Amino acid sequence: MTTEPATVEPPKHPLGALTTYELKARRRELERAIKGIPADAPVQADLRRQLDVVIAEQENRKRIADV
Repeated sequence: MTTEPATVEPPKHPLGALTTYELKARRRELERAIKGIPADAPVQADLRRQLDVVIAEQENRKRIADV
């Protein structure tokens, strides 16, 4: 585990406006930030909520593409 604080900048556009590539990069960034901080850190819950929103957007796009 790293001792550097995890910094995750907010996306420049709403999640629905991000490209598939940008959404994938956002998910990876959040996952790395979550792994890099202690589980009991207050920011952990916020990062997990953000990650849940990104995953939901990806699943929604997949559902639409499958139709």
